[in-house]
Amino acid sequence: MQFIDKTSIYIKAGNGGNGCAAFHREKYVNKGGPSGGDGGKGGSIIFVADPQDNTLLAFKKTVHFRAENGENGRPELQHGKDGKDLYIRVPVGTIVRDIETGGILADMSEPGKEKTVLRGGRGGKGNARFATPTHQSPRFAQNGVKTEERRVELELKTIADVGIIGFPSVGKSTILSVLTSAKPKIAAYHFTTLTPNLGVAERHGHAFVLADIPGLIEGAAEGAGLGHDFLRHIERTRMLVHVLDASGCEMRDPLEDYQKINAELAGFSETLAALPQIVCCNKMDLPDAEENLIRIRKALEPEGISVFGVSAATVSGFDEMLDCIIAKLDTLPPVRVYDEAELEIGTAETGFTVRKEETGIYVVEGGDVDRLLDTTDPEDETSMRRFQQLLIKTGIIAALREMGAKDGDTIVLGEWDFEFTE
Repeated sequence: MQFIDKTSIYIKAGNGGNGCAAFHREKYVNKGGPSGGDGGKGGSIIFVADPQDNTLLAFKKTVHFRAENGENGRPELQHGKDGKDLYIRVPVGTIVRDIETGGILADMSEPGKEKTVLRGGRGGKGNARFATPTHQSPRFAQNGVKTEERRVELELKTIADVGIIGFPSVGKSTILSVLTSAKPKIAAYHFTTLTPNLGVAERHGHAFVLADIPGLIEGAAEGAGLGHDFLRHIERTRMLVHVLDASGCEMRDPLEDYQKINAELAGFSETLAALPQIVCCNKMDLPDAEENLIRIRKALEPEGISVFGVSAATVSGFDEMLDCIIAKLDTLPPVRVYDEAELEIGTAETGFTVRKEETGIYVVEGGDVDRLLDTTDPEDETSMRRFQQLLIKTGIIAALREMGAKDGDTIVLGEWDFEFTE
């Protein structure tokens, strides 16, 4: 299966249903009261962390996700049905980022986690809601809130305590299979592992998650090979096991490999360069491995780097390394979880702003304005009188006077134009 760890999609919460303007009709009842029901709330967009999935491939085929709209209200005080929420399942470790603002909306860091990213639009009120002792027959209703579509980026950052890194073909996948129950596909050629494989290791009652990060190459930090695609999977790990081919059978010097890979980590981000490391010298069953192990220990142990000689082929030398990993993990902070930002979509609940354009026109915008327009019928005299009263009550008229509006000036509210009069 193709591995996709970064893509973008479009998401939209459901619109709120419109309120209904209706009056009760019954035999022998000449003037029934207002009976318009409220509109239903729109469905929300909810992301779910699915432990059964490990790729974003499904989002390459389907890129538009829209929750259900709320139903409109109906006569006889029948409220519209709420729209169904839309659940979007993503692999554990996926980050949902708003492309417009750059903010992280959801960090799906735990299996089964649910995060509401977009909330459905509020349903509009029916005309029965606007009846008062002095205004018993309102002929207007409120429209539901219309939501906006947003484009978000999905980025899969593997969740693991320990990342296994190193050049291709040094034995990372084999070591993962030895230490855990994971069964990665293994072959003897570069980039055989195109998907980060995860496994759980246990020792003396301690368990931790390991990730086999696909083989890096020189220039990975600049995007060579699949470098950028895989370096991001190391960012969440708490420590690294740096695997070297102690035998040099790939005709490379293991100590130079160590320095090159660390240069790539530093080139990608300071976070990666600062992660604690231990070195795992693999293939100790092959010729020249013992000599190289002595040389590597002499170079790295004075820097505080623990070096272990192992053989994945003969499954030997791992106990001491596992004990060291557990001891280090006990001293390290937990796996990094990103702060989540709330994304406000739709009409603001309160407030308004007034601005004067160069043409002399005054423009009034904001949630108070939208709400007034939603509940006003320009063809109904009673509704328009109420509208004028609310302009005064909300302070819009006073704000216009303060900005210098005078008789005859044009005032724009939404799609409506008015002539200002004192």
